[in-house]
Formats: sequence, C-alpha cells, structure tokens
Amino acid sequence: MAGYTGRRAHKHFLLDPRKIRKAQRLLGAKTETETVERALDEVINERERNLLAWQAVERFVRSGAEIRDVTSAPGRK
Repeated sequence: MAGYTGRRAHKHFLLDPRKIRKAQRLLGAKTETETVERALDEVINERERNLLAWQAVERFVRSGAEIRDVTSAPGRK
C-alpha cells in the first residue's frame, strides 16, 4: 500500500457506507482501511501539488516576465 509508514492508530469514525463503497471502487482498494488510506494519500498529494503550482505562479509573476498573445498578433490570419 503506497504511503504506508508502518505506524497505525485505532480510530473510530461514523462514515457513510455508500461513500466508502464508492471510494473503494474508484480507488481499487480491497478493504475499507485501504480505501481511507488511499483517499488520505490522494488528498495530501493534491494539496502538495497545488502548493507547488501556486509557488511556481508566484515566482513567475515576481519575475516580471511578459505574457503576450501571439495568436492575435498583427499580420496573422
């Protein structure tokens, strides 16, 4: 299982079984525990990717680079 660190803690949640089944199907998980682990991994990874993307945008904006629309440049048909 991706992201497994070997450390586990017993937690008790009241979850919608339909959501668990749907997530299990979408994630291809075999167990409910694996489903929750994979879902958490996906959320964490998505947040990290978003943070990196925003940091790149901020660096680009600070760089002062100019963005021009070359598709509507004079002389183009």
